[in-house]
Amino acid sequence: MDPEATSASPDPGGAGQDGDDGRALSAEQHAEYVRLRRAAAVRHRGLRRVGASLLLLAALLLAPLAVVADWVDDTVSDTGRYVKTVAPLASDPAVQDVLIDRLTDRVVRNVDVAAVTAALGRQLQEAGASPRVVAGADALTEPLRSAVRSTVDRTVTGVITSEAFQQAWEGANRGAHAAVVQVLTGEGGGAVRAEGANVQLDVGVVVDQVQQRLVDAGFDKAAAIPDSDRTITLFRAEELSRAQDAMRVLDVVGLWVPVLTVLLAALAVWTAPSHRLMLMITATGTGVMMVLLLVALAVARRVYLDSVPPSVLPPDAAATIYDTFVRFLHNRAVTLLVASVITALTAYLYGPGRLARAVRGTSERATRAAGGALVRAGVRTGAPGRRLARHPVWTTAAVVTAGVLALLLWNDPTAGAVALVLCLMLAVLIALAVLAAAAGPAAGEAPATGQAPGTGQAPGTGQAPGAGPGGEPPEGGPGKPPDSEPGKQT
Repeated sequence: MDPEATSASPDPGGAGQDGDDGRALSAEQHAEYVRLRRAAAVRHRGLRRVGASLLLLAALLLAPLAVVADWVDDTVSDTGRYVKTVAPLASDPAVQDVLIDRLTDRVVRNVDVAAVTAALGRQLQEAGASPRVVAGADALTEPLRSAVRSTVDRTVTGVITSEAFQQAWEGANRGAHAAVVQVLTGEGGGAVRAEGANVQLDVGVVVDQVQQRLVDAGFDKAAAIPDSDRTITLFRAEELSRAQDAMRVLDVVGLWVPVLTVLLAALAVWTAPSHRLMLMITATGTGVMMVLLLVALAVARRVYLDSVPPSVLPPDAAATIYDTFVRFLHNRAVTLLVASVITALTAYLYGPGRLARAVRGTSERATRAAGGALVRAGVRTGAPGRRLARHPVWTTAAVVTAGVLALLLWNDPTAGAVALVLCLMLAVLIALAVLAAAAGPAAGEAPATGQAPGTGQAPGTGQAPGAGPGGEPPEGGPGKPPDSEPGKQT
């Protein structure tokens, strides 16, 4: 047969491939064709690597900003989350001590004990008391001042530590939630507000409660407590205006930055030639960025505590206030760190590494042994089990998707929630693997000797039907005549 008249489909792997004009390629032409194909594939993979690397770099740089932006948007815009954030301050001993001391000092300063003792001395003198008794009235100034302070302190302590105060605190913060927006954006007003470089807390509600209780207890002078000076400076921030500008931007992009970050990371994994390797790199990089974010929070905490004079706020109270306001941000960073570590380890275990192969082999042997035990006990999963065995990738994908959806629908998942979902996913995957191993042979099919059903090996041979000696396929490959050679025309 004329080789030029042969109408064969192009075969990149054969030297007898036809050219564009219908003629068979020579050996030299085929070699050049293969070389060009390989060069094009190398360039294509190189471009994919570069694109994936750029997408990954953008995603990692945006990751800390996305976490902070999401926290700001969630905390500022959601009244319930804000109240949940500040509620612990009302029951913290360090903050309570500050409030008790400040309020007691202000109440005592408005009680003129010296005027009381002077009036008592005049009354004694008018009543005809002896000069010694009248002079002794002045000696009552300090004991009376101490008694007043003790009474006021006890009253204020009772108010601050009561359950009613905690409820009033939450109610006031819920009603004045706009105050937090004012601190972060410089707009509005409320219980927490910015005055220049100072961030202040308005304790007017507490002062009113203390004032009313003192009046009821017989301290009429307490009714004269002035309405002014009812604020406590929480901290001073020289760069508050810049922080407010940054917060305004974060509030605007709080929704889109996290979404963009996730899309960039997903595109990086999809674009890379090796999806598994890029997933492992992305998870590792995200974990590193979360560690850097946690370090930044620790540094900011130290800077904040150093900037607050003890005369303005004791160190323990200042630390409590900072930790309370950023605890949800801290928890979110820790949660993402744990999720990143789990994702990186999972991607590695699906790879070709020696340890990964050992772990997979051990788990497969364990599940087969458990399934065999069920079969020997008379428990067979039958057709459903065989379907599970035929589609392990789809089964695993379904379980992982369900776990990811559970975390996405979880209201602010913690590191413990991630660990719980992971354990449940592992338990489900193990159970499904055991059920697949307990399927048993199909109806009318005899189990092969010394092998699991459905492996396609010939009974008693330990190799596939038609395999050559040693389990290798026949010469020329499966389905190919032994005497066929590259480039030979028929």
